[in-house]
Amino acid sequence: MEYGKHQAPARYEAGEGCLTTLIRIPVRIVVLVIVLPVRLVWDALVTGARAADRVLLRPLGRALSRLFRTAVLIPAAWLYETVLTPLGRALLWLAAAVLVRPWVALWRHALVPAVRYGLVVPVVWLYGAVLTPIGHGLRRVYRELLVPAGRGLGVAVGRVLTAVLVRPAVGLWRYVLTPLALAASWLVEHLLVRPSVWTYRHLLTPLGHGISRLLEGMARAIAALGSGLWAAVVWLVPTLIVAPLGWLYRRVLAPVGREVAAAFGVAWRIAGFISRAVGRAVAWLAWHLVGAPVAWVWRTVCTSVGHFVRDAVWAPARRAAAGTGRAVRAALRSARETVAQARRDVWRALVGGPGASEPREPGSPLARTLGVTQQPTTVPCAAPEPEISSLGEKNAERG
Repeated sequence: MEYGKHQAPARYEAGEGCLTTLIRIPVRIVVLVIVLPVRLVWDALVTGARAADRVLLRPLGRALSRLFRTAVLIPAAWLYETVLTPLGRALLWLAAAVLVRPWVALWRHALVPAVRYGLVVPVVWLYGAVLTPIGHGLRRVYRELLVPAGRGLGVAVGRVLTAVLVRPAVGLWRYVLTPLALAASWLVEHLLVRPSVWTYRHLLTPLGHGISRLLEGMARAIAALGSGLWAAVVWLVPTLIVAPLGWLYRRVLAPVGREVAAAFGVAWRIAGFISRAVGRAVAWLAWHLVGAPVAWVWRTVCTSVGHFVRDAVWAPARRAAAGTGRAVRAALRSARETVAQARRDVWRALVGGPGASEPREPGSPLARTLGVTQQPTTVPCAAPEPEISSLGEKNAERG
């Protein structure tokens, strides 16, 4: 409202009339009463949306992204890298071995030699040894026999056609058709053209000039009547319609519209101030009634209970779980080693002594490491082999 009071003297000095002064304050009061609830609802919705985004939507989005990464992306990547990629490579190799390589071998070792030695070589030989000499002979016959015979025959036929067709046609045109055409043209000129020209000049032209003058006079009269009517309309429309509408727009609608727009602006700003004050009051009440007690309970009760649970319950349980896991892993490792040793002993007892080929563990290195004493893989009481023994001698002994 202070904004309107400060701006009022300037508008009074502008000479806008008493209508502006009469409608300014009531319109602003009415608009403020209408706009204030809308502004309060708008600010409440904006604040609620921001709080919901900060408290609910962002943590929910992070949780959903982590859940999607853990449940979908990581299993899908593992499945692609460990299952689909080797499977695809195996299928590609199998497809190449079954579909591509047989056709390539068939094309390279069967079709190409068959086409080359069964079709191309005979065709080339036939072209070079048979067709080329025949073509040269036919060309010589054409040049030396057919061309002179054709020229002589053409000259004879031309003379016969000239004597039989051309000379009679020229005589008919010169001595019969030309005189008949001249006589017909003289008759058409004296019987049709000259009477038509006289009729056009002495009858139709004066009659057309008279009709055109009559139509021109009528058009001038109609144009004069239309110009008079248009001048009357041009004078009546601005005088009876445009001038009253312009006066109504300048004196009534424009001041009312400006005042309503200014009233909406002032009311929106005042409603914003009121809405901020109401929001601060509600926030103060919420903090002192809910926030401060909850913060005190969190600091004095929940934090202490959480530290106690972390130090007295969670840490010992985690250490116990870690120790149990290590013990289980050690037990499983010992069991695997025992089972492998028993399998090797059973295999050696069934197949034979050290010379028998026994199954190796996957990933066992073939070469020895110099300087490190390895445990024997044959009989537990046997002595280890010398470190300088070559791989060929060892393979020969096993073979």
